Amino acid sequence: MDVHHGLDGSRQIAVERTDHSRIYAEHSGAGYVQQPYMYRGREYAHRTYYDNGRAYERYYNRYQYRGVYVYGYAPMYYYHPVFYGWAYNPWYEPVPYAWGYMGTPWFGFYGGWFRPAPVYPSASVWLADYLLAQSLEATYAAQQAAAEQAGGPPPQAMAQDNDPVTPEVRQAIAEEVKRQLALENQEAQQTAAGQEIDPASSGIARELNDNQPHVFVAGASLDVIDADGAECAVTEGDALQLAGPPAPGATTADLIVLSSKGGPECRKGAMVSVAFADLQEMQNHMRETIDAGLGDLQRKGGQGGLPPVPPSAAAPPVTAEFAAAAPPPDPNAAAEINRQAAEADKAEQEVGGQADASGPSVGVTAPAPAEITLGQNIDQVTAILGPPNNIVDLGPKKIYVYKQLKIIFLNGKVTDVQ
Repeated sequence: MDVHHGLDGSRQIAVERTDHSRIYAEHSGAGYVQQPYMYRGREYAHRTYYDNGRAYERYYNRYQYRGVYVYGYAPMYYYHPVFYGWAYNPWYEPVPYAWGYMGTPWFGFYGGWFRPAPVYPSASVWLADYLLAQSLEATYAAQQAAAEQAGGPPPQAMAQDNDPVTPEVRQAIAEEVKRQLALENQEAQQTAAGQEIDPASSGIARELNDNQPHVFVAGASLDVIDADGAECAVTEGDALQLAGPPAPGATTADLIVLSSKGGPECRKGAMVSVAFADLQEMQNHMRETIDAGLGDLQRKGGQGGLPPVPPSAAAPPVTAEFAAAAPPPDPNAAAEINRQAAEADKAEQEVGGQADASGPSVGVTAPAPAEITLGQNIDQVTAILGPPNNIVDLGPKKIYVYKQLKIIFLNGKVTDVQ
C-alpha cells in the first residue's frame, strides 16, 4: 500500500497486487477498483470508478514503454468517421455558447483563473473549455467532499497569486484535442476493419517521439520535481507542454508548465519532470473527457447556439469488442475504496505511534547516525537511507527524493543535499 500526501493537501492511496488488480482511493472517497482480463492475447484493465455517489467504468490497454508498464486509455466505443471529421474541422462560423455554470459554486471558486471563450470557431476549442471545466468541477466536488468528511469549512475562493488560463493556452489545448480526435478517428477505422489497436501508438510512446508539441492537462493532483530540483505540484486543469523527447534511458519526460494556480503549484514556465506512468494518466484523462464531450456535442448539436450535426454524423457510437467481452463492473467498488481508505488511516496511525515510541532506552547509548557526505556514490547513499520515494533521472544528473530531503548526484557522486 502506497499512501502519498500531496503538497496541495491531498491524499492518494494505491494498492497494486501481483495479478495487476488495483485499488486507488482519494481522501474525498473517490477512486477506482481495477480488474485485469485478457482479450485476444492482450491484457486489458477494467476500472470501476466511484466518485461523488456515481459509478462508471473505463478500459485501458497495458503496455510496456522503456521498461515501465503503463495503462493507456482504450475507448469503449467509437463514433462514425464523419462525426470525427465534423469535430476536427472549423465550423462554418464562430458561435457563442452559454455553458450554464456561471452561478455554480465551483465556477465562483475558479472564476478568476478560468473563463470560457466568448465564441467558438470549432468543436476543438469548445472541447478544450469542456475539458478544463470538467476537470475543475470534479476537483471542487472532491475538495468539498473531503472538507465535509473532516468536519471543516467548504473550499474558499482561490488565492489570486495565479496565472489565469490565457487564450493562447486554450488554443494550445485545442490543437492537442485535434491530434487526439485524429488519433481516435484512425482507431475507429482500424477497428471497423477488424485490425488490432497498438496501445503504444495510441499512448505516450508515440507522443514522446513524434516531434509534436503535445499538451497534457492534469486530471489529478501530482507532485513533481522542477529543473532546480525543487518539489512542486500540478493539480487538475493545469496544462503542461512537452519540451522534447526524453533522453535515452530516462524514465521521466520534461514538460513546461503553461498555467498555474499559485500556492504550492509549479510556477508558470517552469520545467518539470513527470514519470511516464503519470504522463500516460494525463493523456488518459484528456481522451476520456474528450469522448464525454463528443457525446454532449452529438446530443446538443443545433441547441444553445451550437451548429447542427450533419445527418451522416449522427449515427450512434459502436461498442468496441474488447469492452463487450469484459467482466461486469465491480458492484462493491465503493465499499472496497472506503475499506482501503480506512486501512490507510490505520496504517498511518500505527506508523505514527511507532515513530513516537522510537528512541534509545534510558542508559543505552544510541549508535552514531550514518552521515551523507559529498562524494558518496549511489550505493553508499541507498545503504544508509534505503531506496528513495522518487528518482528524477536527468542523464548525468540524478535526484533521489526522500520524505524529508533530496540527494543530488552528478555522474554518480553526491554533489548537494537539500
